[in-house]
Amino acid sequence: MGEDVAARTFTREDRQLYRDKVHRCLDVLARMLAEARFDFDEPLTGMEVELNLVDIDGRPSLRNTEVLERIDDPLFVQELGRFNLEINVPPKSLTGDGVDRYEHEVREALNAAEDNARGIGAHMVMIGILPTLFDEHMTPESLSTNPRYALLDEQLLLARGEDLHIDIRGGPETLAAFSDSIIPEAACTSVQFHLQVSPDEFAQTWNAAQCLAAVQVGIGANSPYFLGRHLWNETRIALFTQATDTRPAELKAQGVRPRVWFGERWITSVFDLFEENASYFPALLPIIDDEDPMAVLEAGGTPALHELRLHNGTVWRWNRPVYDIHDGVPHLRVENRVLPAGPTVVDMLANGALYFGALRMLAAQDRPVWSQMAFATAEENFTNAAMLGIDATVFWPGSGEVPVSELALRKLLPLAHEGLKDWGVDDAIRERLLGIIEGRCTTGRNGATWQVEAVRRLEGTGLHRDEALRIMTKEYVERMHSNEPVHTWSPI
Repeated sequence: MGEDVAARTFTREDRQLYRDKVHRCLDVLARMLAEARFDFDEPLTGMEVELNLVDIDGRPSLRNTEVLERIDDPLFVQELGRFNLEINVPPKSLTGDGVDRYEHEVREALNAAEDNARGIGAHMVMIGILPTLFDEHMTPESLSTNPRYALLDEQLLLARGEDLHIDIRGGPETLAAFSDSIIPEAACTSVQFHLQVSPDEFAQTWNAAQCLAAVQVGIGANSPYFLGRHLWNETRIALFTQATDTRPAELKAQGVRPRVWFGERWITSVFDLFEENASYFPALLPIIDDEDPMAVLEAGGTPALHELRLHNGTVWRWNRPVYDIHDGVPHLRVENRVLPAGPTVVDMLANGALYFGALRMLAAQDRPVWSQMAFATAEENFTNAAMLGIDATVFWPGSGEVPVSELALRKLLPLAHEGLKDWGVDDAIRERLLGIIEGRCTTGRNGATWQVEAVRRLEGTGLHRDEALRIMTKEYVERMHSNEPVHTWSPI
């Protein structure tokens, strides 16, 4: 969904032709996989960070177009809401000081952007859900000006046939609301990690990522508030699922799959995921390209597989397969989408260190963890961790039911150390970043717990919830810019 598309209408014929083209692209992909046409000699990693904009009082600033003009940096792009931006960090190898270079590049870009945005009274904030978003911000007028967002909004609601229903339960408070646009999706801001993977190793890498998702979201939770309510520790998981749900209640009752999806089975090939997407999900944006992918392939070229990629971009798996082309050579990536943005750049890179390091070792095990765990258990772990955050208990083979922080300390951090050594990450960088994860686990403090504790303290002084959220957000922004990891933040 990162590409620009113009406003348009679609006919029934468009949808039929698009479905046929997606399946032709699938046939071409199958042949490319069989003929080993993919680049994986030097696997690279990538990173995208979605941001919120606030004004000087900590309230949403709906000025992303003006901010982008002032920033004038191609790394920054518009996102769904007028209070959103995204920074796309160029791909890098983790070897040596690669992770350090990520940190310096992201911090320098954010600092420069912050300096420019400040000139019009806007400020950057990396957080899973901006706590000062309220009902008045959840309107179609808050959608960004890029026509692709209006088109996506129109087509998703057309597919659903009725307003979106946001119904989040299971936390300290509940939320039930309806929305006549997909703008609640814009409240969900994340960091996405990309890992280039060979076709032969894709299935075990994706399966391992699915196993890790619960631990990632529990330890990294940073989204406890939405529309003034204290919901899940990582409310973004439930909100994103519901804000893009094309299923009315009747289709949910029939077991139709949601477009934001954990999945339903372990896979044996990357092809399984693309095939499921084509089989289960109707087109949202049936835009047809002129390319004949089979003709391009038979001529010795690399087909863009435009329709397959566009369709894949409208199925929001928490671990998503990506087909892409660089310098004329195709490659495959796992896009890890489970983590919220923030609280700091170093916190996000610590999350990345745990993910990349543990993933490398889990994917290479002779008796992999997913062979000892039902897929439904991995999904239950994920949902439980999103609800309870760092206090969650999950199931892990060989350990049974175990607190997520204990699982990280005893099993996953040692694996991550070993995995990062295999990556060739410098020892000092590895120790520093994984030490941050250890600090979170031993203190029990992540972004979500810090936010909740701060709001409780402020409410304890007699402040109304809305004002407590605003003051907490201002404090959060100040600490975010310090780049001190969140487990070291003192209470308000």
